[in-house]
Amino acid sequence: MNDDRNALGGELLPCGTDPVTGFYRDGTCSTGPDDLGSHTVCAVVTKEFLAQQRELGNDLSTPRPEFHFPGLRPGDRWCVVAARWLQALEAGVAPPVVLEATNAQATQVIPLETLRRHAVDVPPDIRSLT
Repeated sequence: MNDDRNALGGELLPCGTDPVTGFYRDGTCSTGPDDLGSHTVCAVVTKEFLAQQRELGNDLSTPRPEFHFPGLRPGDRWCVVAARWLQALEAGVAPPVVLEATNAQATQVIPLETLRRHAVDVPPDIRSLT
């Protein structure tokens, strides 16, 4: 049973299933002792964030079929490493976050108020926005 809580103290909601995200590839930003990077921030990735990550050697855009990874596109929801999100914030390209799907563990790296300033309410199916 998953006892992870979200950044607001409630039940940790799913972050993304298309593509399936999470350290454990269960669609949530669950974490545990094996997750050394702390993939705990549910981000709605942006073009700028993806470009910055690629420049840092963390290419999240390129498909990697051998890992069943289709590559991310702007608008995808993805469990981002908390320190990488903070790095993006410092570079001015932090993507929006979904607080109810962001693990409370992220607040050990990023103050909750900082996450709140970047929070968005995104429907589970972003195609409904078009």
